[in-house]
Amino acid sequence: MKNKNYWENVYGTKQPHEVSWTQEKPETSLRLIANCNLPKTAKIIDIGGGDSTLVDCLLELGYADLTVLDISEKAIEKAKIRLGELAEKVKWIVSDITEFQPTEVYAIWHDRATFHFLTEKAQIEKYQELVQDYVSDYLIMATFSDNGPLKCSGLEIKQYSIAALEDTFQHGFKKAEGFYEDHKTPFETIQNFVFCRFKKK
Repeated sequence: MKNKNYWENVYGTKQPHEVSWTQEKPETSLRLIANCNLPKTAKIIDIGGGDSTLVDCLLELGYADLTVLDISEKAIEKAKIRLGELAEKVKWIVSDITEFQPTEVYAIWHDRATFHFLTEKAQIEKYQELVQDYVSDYLIMATFSDNGPLKCSGLEIKQYSIAALEDTFQHGFKKAEGFYEDHKTPFETIQNFVFCRFKKK
């Protein structure tokens, strides 16, 4: 509940240009999703999607089975308002990822900057179980790298390297690609991310 209140406050008081994770167009995520070479009917979930524009871009590209999960109801409300009638084409889930109980299996599970907030062993294990049980094809993961920040929005995070992410998801997934990338925040600072696309074994 503490986490939920924290994020409701962030999204309730800040505009996109006032938070570090905002991207005008999530080019890297879109490329990694395209690299999966799945039909536009594939089930895709964006974990911690908040008011990210990834869902807008995927709708524009013709993807037809999209789900966005976020802990913050306010973040999702912002996305719905932005999308207008198009929001009806998306399934919206308000949930802490560690309490998420999926009712579907997803072909692509995309997570940019949610997983690194899980710093406790039990939280990480819960996440590992979720992707093992509810991902059929691809897991796309982006976290702060070991050259990235130690905190995000004032909260402690867990840094990863490509090898560390590979090790974390080795039991169910095999790395298809991995690389590091700098993200320029709206305040012109640089954050180094690690991106990995994993294929389900």
